[in-house]
Amino acid sequence: MRLSVLDHSHVNEGRSVKEALNETVALAQEVEKLGYHRFWVSEHHGSEALASSSPEVLIAHIAAHTKSIRVGSGGIMLPHYSAYKVAENFKLLEALHPGRIDVGLGRAPGGMPIATRALQEHKRVDIDLYPQQVSDLNDYLHDDNPSNHRFAGLRAFPQTETVPELWLLGSSDGSAKIAASLGLPYAFAQFFGAAGDEALHLYHSYFRPSVHYSHPQSLAAVMVICADTEEEALQLGKSNELFFLKLLSGQELGYLPSVKTATEYPYSAMELQMIEQMRSRRFIGTPGQVKEALKRYANRMHLEELMIVSHIHDFDKRIQSYRHIAEAFDGL
Repeated sequence: MRLSVLDHSHVNEGRSVKEALNETVALAQEVEKLGYHRFWVSEHHGSEALASSSPEVLIAHIAAHTKSIRVGSGGIMLPHYSAYKVAENFKLLEALHPGRIDVGLGRAPGGMPIATRALQEHKRVDIDLYPQQVSDLNDYLHDDNPSNHRFAGLRAFPQTETVPELWLLGSSDGSAKIAASLGLPYAFAQFFGAAGDEALHLYHSYFRPSVHYSHPQSLAAVMVICADTEEEALQLGKSNELFFLKLLSGQELGYLPSVKTATEYPYSAMELQMIEQMRSRRFIGTPGQVKEALKRYANRMHLEELMIVSHIHDFDKRIQSYRHIAEAFDGL
């Protein structure tokens, strides 16, 4: 099974934006050595706690500081942008780093409403046109613009011998159905919501072969906290739990809290119940426990690739978590 990484470039409590971005690059370099397959970075707007507002820029920097790992977006929030411009950005990245670039697409805003309004100022945006945007981008990447297209004959440059891999991202049924109908790979954000895994079942059930993909190709992004003991792993996971708790309640913190801050927070009974619900969909424990749980999930969902998300405040512990996971799978 392939293992990959999704990083959100969290600005950790007590550290700076520069340190957060340096840690993202250092993490990419380390997981490359460990044999992880791809490394994706996210797009968020108007968030003090998340440093990656422009994944294209960060992808270029990471790819220049690594050698072989695939680097991509998890993802580009396409409704904000022109499909043609996104194609140009990623074809340029592909020209610089042939065979190493992924373009993951999302249709969520990636920020609060005021940030969305600023991003879309003076633009007419119709979310129902998202499937057409995806189709257009796919055509631009492959130089397949049909003759009856409204921009017939238009090509995105630079010309490349290889093409970025295109993925649709989602945490619910909508994007899964779009990916299936267009015959594109699908990345399920299992870690993000409390929804079930029906989206993956729908994707596999309704997939229609396309010119470039004859069969379904899917992965799931999962939250994994791995340590020498289950007790330590649960402690390390508290930072992420408090961050998500505040995010879900509309009170986003300006940082990923330390374990100390998270431990000392005065949780209400309802908040503790919410955390238990979150924890039920995460993979927290020793290398052996994590490996068996991930294998069961991958087998149940018919997955050949898992993308590991490991929000740990202590950077050395975060590296160690990814190292434990790689070693549990006997190297990658």
